[in-house]
Amino acid sequence: MSGRSNTTASLNTYSVAGYLQGLPKQTRTLLNSCAYGISAGLAAVAFQLCITFIYRNGLVALSRQSRLTFVLGSLAITLISSLVVGLLLNRFCPVAAGSGIPQLKLAFWKDFGTVPFRVAWVKFLAGVVSIGGGTSLGREGPSVQLGGAIASNLAGMAGEAKQSRRAAAAAGAAAGLAAAFNAPLAATTFVLEEIIGDLNSRLLGSVLLASVLGALAVHGIVGAQPAFTLKGVDSPTWLAYLLTPVVAALASLAGVYFQRASLGLRKWTKTFAKFPGWLLPVIGGLITWGLAVAVFCGTGKLGVFGLGYDDLSQALTGDTAWDIAALLLVAKFIATICCYGFGGCGGIFSPCLFFGGMVGIIVSGLVGLGGHTLAHADLITLAVVGMSATLGGVVGAPVTGILIVFEMTHEFSLVPALMLGALVSQSISRKMNHENFYDALLVQDGYRIEKVRPPRDLLSWQQSQVAGIMTERPVVTTAALAPADLQQLLKSQPFDRFPVVREGLPVGVLTRKEAQAALAENRTPKLEPVTTCRRDQTIRELQTLLINSTTQFVTVVDEAGLVRGIITLHDLLRAEVQKAES
Repeated sequence: MSGRSNTTASLNTYSVAGYLQGLPKQTRTLLNSCAYGISAGLAAVAFQLCITFIYRNGLVALSRQSRLTFVLGSLAITLISSLVVGLLLNRFCPVAAGSGIPQLKLAFWKDFGTVPFRVAWVKFLAGVVSIGGGTSLGREGPSVQLGGAIASNLAGMAGEAKQSRRAAAAAGAAAGLAAAFNAPLAATTFVLEEIIGDLNSRLLGSVLLASVLGALAVHGIVGAQPAFTLKGVDSPTWLAYLLTPVVAALASLAGVYFQRASLGLRKWTKTFAKFPGWLLPVIGGLITWGLAVAVFCGTGKLGVFGLGYDDLSQALTGDTAWDIAALLLVAKFIATICCYGFGGCGGIFSPCLFFGGMVGIIVSGLVGLGGHTLAHADLITLAVVGMSATLGGVVGAPVTGILIVFEMTHEFSLVPALMLGALVSQSISRKMNHENFYDALLVQDGYRIEKVRPPRDLLSWQQSQVAGIMTERPVVTTAALAPADLQQLLKSQPFDRFPVVREGLPVGVLTRKEAQAALAENRTPKLEPVTTCRRDQTIRELQTLLINSTTQFVTVVDEAGLVRGIITLHDLLRAEVQKAES
C-alpha cells in the first residue's frame, strides 16, 4: 500500500496539475486565469461561428429561393432543430435549457462554482442547433454558461478542488460574454453585478484578465465587431434628450412585460401542461416559424428568426420604417416569449436589444410623422437608449447595459443619454418587478439566491439558513435491513453514515463501522441517536446541534418531519472556509 501511494504521489508531482499546485498562489492564479479566459473565449467563438454557419446556409440561403421553397424549407429546419434540442435537453441535461445564466449563478454559490462537463457539451450542441435553426433567442447567455462550465472543468484538471472553483466559473463566464459581444468591460461588470453580486469582489483581477483574453480571442478570429456595427454616430440634439425618457420608459415596459409573460408561460408549462418535455421546444419553434414566415412574406425581413441582428443593424442605419419596426417588434416579442417559455435553449440578451432598438425606431418614426425631422444621430441615440434600457431593466444590471452599447459604438457622446435612460429604466423595472429576470427564474424553480449566497461578514453568515449548505437528496435506509440488503448498501455507497427512516421519518443513524460489525456477527445493527433540524434554522443553531451530536451528523427535515437533507461537520467547515476566502 505504501509503494502504491508513493507511486501515485510521484505521478501527481510530475503531472500538469501537480506542477501548477506547486507554484506560488499568485503565479498559479495568473496562469489559471489566462487559461480560463483563452479556453472560454475560444469556445464562445466556436459557438458563434457554428450558429452563423447554420443560419447563413439554412434560413438565409432559403430566403433567396422561391416563396414556397422558403416556407417548406424553413418549416423542415424548425421541426428538425426543435426536436433535436428537445431530445438533447431532456435526455442528457435539463439544466442546459434557457439562457444558462441563472443556472451558472446558482452553481457559483450553491456548488462552489463546480459545473458538470455535460452542461458544456449539451449547451454547445443544443444552442448551436436551436439558435442556428431560427429560434428567437440569443447566444450571449449560453456563451456565459458555456464559458463558466469549461473553465470550471479546466480548473478541475488543474487540480482545483470542487469547493474552490468559483474563481474559474466567474472568469470563464466573463470571457464567454466578452467574446460574444467583444465588450470586455461590460462582461466584467455583468459578472460582478449579476453573478458575484459585488463590484469590489476579490475575484475582480481574474475576471478582468479572462474577459480581456476572451475579447482578444474573438477579435483575432472573427474581427473587431462580432455583433453589429453602428456607423457615423454624432452628438445628439436637444430633441433626442427630450425623447430619451420616453423611449427608456417604453423600452423598460417592453422588458417588464416580456419578463412576466416568459416566466408565466414557463411556469404554466411546468405546472399544468401535459406535453412531454422533449416536445415543448417544438411548440415554441412552430409558433416562431409561423410568425417569422408571415413577417418575411409581408416585408422580406428575417429578423423574427434567430438573433435578428441583421434587421436591427439595418434599422440603425435609418432604412427601416417605423411601421415595419413595430411589426418586427410585436412578432419577435411573441416569438421570444414562446421560445423561452416552452423550454428552448438560448438567451435573452439579443431579444432585449432587439426590442429596445425597435422601440427607439418606432418613437423616432412617430415623431417624424408629427413634422419634426430627427437627425440621423438622434435616431441612433434613441435606438441605443432603448437597447440599453430594455437590457438593463430585464437583467437588473444597468452598468452592463450602458457599457455594452458604449463598447459597441465607441462613442462617448452617447453616454449621457444612456445614463439618463438607465435611470428611467431602473426606476420602472424595479417598481414593477421585484426581481430581475434571472432571480425570478430561480425563485420559480424553488431557489432563493440569498439563501445560498453567504453574507459578507461571518456573524451575518451564521444567521443564514442551513438550507444553503445542506446536502440534498441524501442516501437513506430503513431500519429493517436484511443482511443481503446491508451488504449491497455498503458495496454501492461510500458514505460513513446513513439516516435510517421509518415511513419517511428519521429514527436513527447507521454508521458504516456498525453495519460492518453487524454483518460479521450476524446480528441487527445498532442505531445511533438521530439529531434533526429544520431547513429554516440558522447555521448558529446548527453548530450547537453538531457539537452535541454523537455522530457529528445532522438530518434536515421539513415541516412534516420528512428527511430532506443532511449536514456533516465537514460540510460546515468547508462552508466556513469558503466564506473566509470569499
